[in-house]
Amino acid sequence: MTRKLPRILVVEDEPAIAELVAVNLRHNGFQPIWAPDGDSAQREITEVLPDAILLDWMLPGHSGLTLARKWRADPRTRAVPILMITARGDEPDKVAGLDAGADDYITKPFSTQELLARIRAVLRRRAPEQVADSVEIGELKLDAATHRVTHRTQLLKLGPTEYKLLHYLMKHAERVHSRGQLLDKVWGDHVYIEERTVDVHVKRLREALGDAGAMVETVRGAGYRLTAMRPSH
Repeated sequence: MTRKLPRILVVEDEPAIAELVAVNLRHNGFQPIWAPDGDSAQREITEVLPDAILLDWMLPGHSGLTLARKWRADPRTRAVPILMITARGDEPDKVAGLDAGADDYITKPFSTQELLARIRAVLRRRAPEQVADSVEIGELKLDAATHRVTHRTQLLKLGPTEYKLLHYLMKHAERVHSRGQLLDKVWGDHVYIEERTVDVHVKRLREALGDAGAMVETVRGAGYRLTAMRPSH
């Protein structure tokens, strides 16, 4: 019985780069599929779901960010790892890419070995589907089956990363988690993302939670903890 090669969808509008990536993937036990733009990428995904997506940031038509958000919002593609490829190396761009749902980020120019290592890493840590459970801490409720978060019955709007962060904190409430632990548990075993990225997402999470934002506490010198709000009387 032949082993099925992992299918890697390469969404890249520059044929020379796409060909170079495809050749290296083929030589290293992957099955590359090339799509030069978002529409052709969507057709490939509709036909056969890839094991991972290499997604260029700058594309004709829809940008890589737009596509990442779209695929993260679709239940069928939500769990497919996305590796964002871009010439943009600034931290705000990295945060934007990760916030759109990318699992990792690689900056051009990159070495073949680095690219292969990153692909193997996202495939290794491809998270099992979140258990469709619900968690309640005080008046804050997260329903994983419907992907909804409510506080005092008010529906809250959270980005994909903030949602994952909140889910983890709620499942492990009252414990202090260091930034490194949160990177491992929420983003996967990312050695490439700076710990300050966690602070950015905690800030966004607090803003999205509104009145419940105070439940996410900063523990000086240690990290963060989610705690039940104390009654205010």
